[in-house]
Amino acid sequence: MRLVIARCSATYVGRLSSTLAPALRLIMVKADGCVAIHADVGAYKPVNWMNAPNTLAEDADRWVVTNPKGETLTIEFERIVSDTTVELDTERGLTLDGVERELQELLADHPGHLEDGLTCVQREFRTDLGPVDLLCRDVDGAAVAVEIKRIGEIDGVEQLTRYLERMQRDPLIAPVRGVFAATVIKPQARVLAASRGIGCVEVDLARLRGEDDVHLRLF
Repeated sequence: MRLVIARCSATYVGRLSSTLAPALRLIMVKADGCVAIHADVGAYKPVNWMNAPNTLAEDADRWVVTNPKGETLTIEFERIVSDTTVELDTERGLTLDGVERELQELLADHPGHLEDGLTCVQREFRTDLGPVDLLCRDVDGAAVAVEIKRIGEIDGVEQLTRYLERMQRDPLIAPVRGVFAATVIKPQARVLAASRGIGCVEVDLARLRGEDDVHLRLF
């Protein structure tokens, strides 16, 4: 992660336009390309940001962040106080709660609940931004990346989008498509997933558990 403390202004141009007057702020650049501008208030929420994937063009006193839709965030620097880069762990750590872990295990054993003919190749398939929950193959042998959440929200779709972007660069896997699975998927997450060509599947955990129990019966 790159951490820049600087007196700067910023202008966002996209679906809406916004500006930040000059002030001393913290700018975070994460390994996935996300750029966030923070003030010394507001807890975790930045005052402006650009989610990955995007590109960062740097000049001595200006950064221009551009995403695939052509939206831009331009940061103008008046004074840079510090510019530090620290290598952080890109693993997701403890994000899997008990339900998510159980879903991952059950869907790895029964991927047909996600799609007819789907087979699981590997759990926790590693990308350089962290592990995607399942790497599968469909009936045609094409790669399918599956991200699993207890409740499917926009953040989960963004996470899967980042993994897919990295996996598409691997000639041994590409082309790869995404499936977002959860017990409940929020409407906003469905809209975002559809706009990015990602499939959505709501999973019945009770039914999955019942199918898994069949293999433990003697009669």
